[in-house]
Amino acid sequence: MDTQVADTLLGSLIDGRYRIRGRVARGGMATVYTATDERLERTVAVKIIHPTQAPEARARLAGFVARFTDEAKTIARLTHPNVVAVYDQGTHAGLPYLVMEYVRGRTLRDVLTERRRLNPDEALAIAEQMLAAIAAAHRAGLVHRDVKPENVLVAEAPTGGPANLVDSVVKVADFGLARAVEASAEEENGNQLMATVAYVAPELVTEGRADPRTDVYSAGIVLFEMLTGRVPYDGDRPVEIAWQHVDRDVPAPSTLVPALPQAVDELVARATRRDPGTRPADAGALLAEVQVVRDELGNPNSHTAVLRRVADETTPVAQPTMVVAAVRPADRPAWARLPEGGGQRSHRRRAATGSEGLGAQLAGLRTRVMGSPRGRLAVAAAAVVLGLVAAVGGWWFGIGRYTVAPQLVSLTKTEAQAQAARGGFTLKYAEPRYDDKVPKDSVLGQNPASAARILKGGTITLTLSLGPEQLPVPDVVGQDFELAKTQLTDAKLVPVKGTARYSDELPAGVVLDTDPKVGTVVKPGAKVTLVLSKGRAPISVPNLVGKNLNEARNILAQLGLTPVETYKDSDKPRDEVLGQSPADGTGVEKGTQVKLEVSKGPAQVTVPRVVDLPCQQAKQVLESQGFPVNIQLNPNGTARFQNPGENTPVPPGTTVTVTCL
Repeated sequence: MDTQVADTLLGSLIDGRYRIRGRVARGGMATVYTATDERLERTVAVKIIHPTQAPEARARLAGFVARFTDEAKTIARLTHPNVVAVYDQGTHAGLPYLVMEYVRGRTLRDVLTERRRLNPDEALAIAEQMLAAIAAAHRAGLVHRDVKPENVLVAEAPTGGPANLVDSVVKVADFGLARAVEASAEEENGNQLMATVAYVAPELVTEGRADPRTDVYSAGIVLFEMLTGRVPYDGDRPVEIAWQHVDRDVPAPSTLVPALPQAVDELVARATRRDPGTRPADAGALLAEVQVVRDELGNPNSHTAVLRRVADETTPVAQPTMVVAAVRPADRPAWARLPEGGGQRSHRRRAATGSEGLGAQLAGLRTRVMGSPRGRLAVAAAAVVLGLVAAVGGWWFGIGRYTVAPQLVSLTKTEAQAQAARGGFTLKYAEPRYDDKVPKDSVLGQNPASAARILKGGTITLTLSLGPEQLPVPDVVGQDFELAKTQLTDAKLVPVKGTARYSDELPAGVVLDTDPKVGTVVKPGAKVTLVLSKGRAPISVPNLVGKNLNEARNILAQLGLTPVETYKDSDKPRDEVLGQSPADGTGVEKGTQVKLEVSKGPAQVTVPRVVDLPCQQAKQVLESQGFPVNIQLNPNGTARFQNPGENTPVPPGTTVTVTCL
């Protein structure tokens, strides 16, 4: 039977107020639970530091708790709609915890896992709210230090449902938590890098320092990931990834997603400059630039703003350009109006005279050309040439410049690229789709379709297959049934309530196990059976170790339990119980088997022959092998008899009687 590791906090009451209901997520520093504030009757989130994050020494732990408390007070003062509110803080079992606003939604990491990447409008909308929260922290003198998708929560949109990311409410969590843990880690282990390497700023790697521009860099990397579906650097070891931030410039997002606007590329480049002095000064400055770019993308014909460089060519500044409207004559100033009356009439007369003179000249030219045979022949030849040119031009523009699109559907990506290259075509790629029948990286569809007309050397858009969609069974062990059911439904899986089992660790109604197991890859719509806990079993197994086997049998029989015995060699007396399974105190049902390890007694040893040896020598031989000796009759004589006899197996320590004459 598989055993899941229990979460002992589930169902417990913290500080006499917060009842832990279920586990939401477990991170590198802390675990987040949903809880009920029994005083205010509301749902909250409780984040409690892992035991491994707190220093073991009492003095260091006290210092850590003090720093954590100070950070919590600072965070609690951040009253901003895009910051996860902090309601309370304290310690439980010596470990610090925070009580925070419970946000009903998903992390940005969950959104990116589902969507892979976002369109620019969605990415900029999320970045705008994210930066608004970080800017509020910067104004309060607080640096986040760990900006990443896992710390950005995307709540359900007030309009349009959860899929409408532009209208979703974004909240940022974990302000100051990384700093409190880092300060404790520095006292224990010296200077450490407490940041996620995929988003870490170069100065945090090389110098270990952080300021608001560090958060600006991390926010730029998050924006890059939202636009492209990946982070800019990867590697086999975290230290390799961290140093790529120091040694390399972040690539333009359009190198991975060609359709992205240049304004977005420039925005990411300014936020992720390696030199912190050339980045926007804080999140508020970057927020202003995001708003400018978002306005430009939302109205492509507007001239609301452009970005220019000041003298040091480092800091972008939003500056409106001039909007030039058509000026009607009536709106012109006095010094710019056209002359009235005679001036206008003279102008019209000159125009009319010029028109009449040109018409007369054209009429005379026609008379001269058509009055001559050569002229008429030249006109006919010109008409034929013009007709041929028109026919050839019509054929070219109507048919000649077109060809037919090749058949690329069902080919692999490599085969499609080779065939398109042979025909001189350029390929573009649409958003890939999952398909149960078409293998991954094979062509699902093309536009234009095969055999359709296409310009020679034109562009064909391909849709590639992602293969069958597969999902890992999420970790819902330790959660109550309703929360686990919601999480499985959100993951496109079908929750099924299975047979409940007794558990010593988990309270009744909490998920004890899943079938398939957590982490197993399944298709969308697969059924996941939830095995629930029935709480502690009604019978407690007694402690039988050290008791005689018959006594242990009687005790188990009275409780309705069944003994199963196995024997092993031991120095303990024969039939003494050496071990048991389940252990004492375990809750079990009636009829459960209890396995007992029983002693076979000490291993026997063989008595050596001492007959015919001098009595004292015989005594020495026996005592050297651990046998007590009893000498009878003449101690100085010769051994004539021994009991037990030679080669007799006996327990260790058996007394051997030697008769000497």
